[in-house]
Amino acid sequence: MSVDRPSPDNGRKGGLLRRFAPLVAILVVFAFVYAMGWHRHLSLETLVRNRAFLDSFIASHFVAALAIFTGIYITAVALSVPGAVVLTISSGILFGVIIGGLASVIGATIGATIIFLIAKTALGEHLAQRLGPLAAKLAEGFREDAFSYLLFLRLVPAFPFFAVNLVPAIAGIGLAPFVAATALGIIPATFTFAFVGAGLDSAIGAQAMAYNACVAAGELGCRLDFDLRTAITPKLIGALSALALLALVPLVVKRLRARGRVPEQSG
Repeated sequence: MSVDRPSPDNGRKGGLLRRFAPLVAILVVFAFVYAMGWHRHLSLETLVRNRAFLDSFIASHFVAALAIFTGIYITAVALSVPGAVVLTISSGILFGVIIGGLASVIGATIGATIIFLIAKTALGEHLAQRLGPLAAKLAEGFREDAFSYLLFLRLVPAFPFFAVNLVPAIAGIGLAPFVAATALGIIPATFTFAFVGAGLDSAIGAQAMAYNACVAAGELGCRLDFDLRTAITPKLIGALSALALLALVPLVVKRLRARGRVPEQSG
């Protein structure tokens, strides 16, 4: 009696399917979201247009509203859809600095972890095996001090969020340091933008009244204009960058000690 055994080719195909299926699913959903134009709704203009409904829903179903907002944030980050800053500012407007900031940190961390795990499973090991000597050495150095490097990259808002999700996956960073550095590193910028949102509330309300009056009058060309560049000032980026440099201090001390330039402190 013969027993049919799966061929090695079928096993490899099954392994490739399991490895790339989540990545393909993310890309398909990403393409669908853009094709439908849903990404355009992540704007302060959308918030203002629906402000009355949102305020009413939050007042009646606060926990559900917070869960929905966090879910939207997770989805946007996992799909690498631009709009994280808008969502963070909106969190401050809708829920206040503390609750809105916490919801944004949780949503961003979970969304980043999802794309990190997908990229790590689909690409990380495959690309790590094919890195050149120099790239492999850089990846090894990144892994040795993963937390400090990641914390630095997260603290500086100039680095694209989606890129900082992918690089550690390709470099082979572990899940624990990725999650810890992400959650801790995004706190300053997240609460800063939530605070900006809370401060913009009155200005947005005034602009909403003007917009609604324009629509009620039947005028053409009624629109809401928000320039987020006014919130992301050079001073703000400079302050967050200075904070990010502190994350590199342990790394610099470690390197100097390794070269014998900084003596160990005796207890």
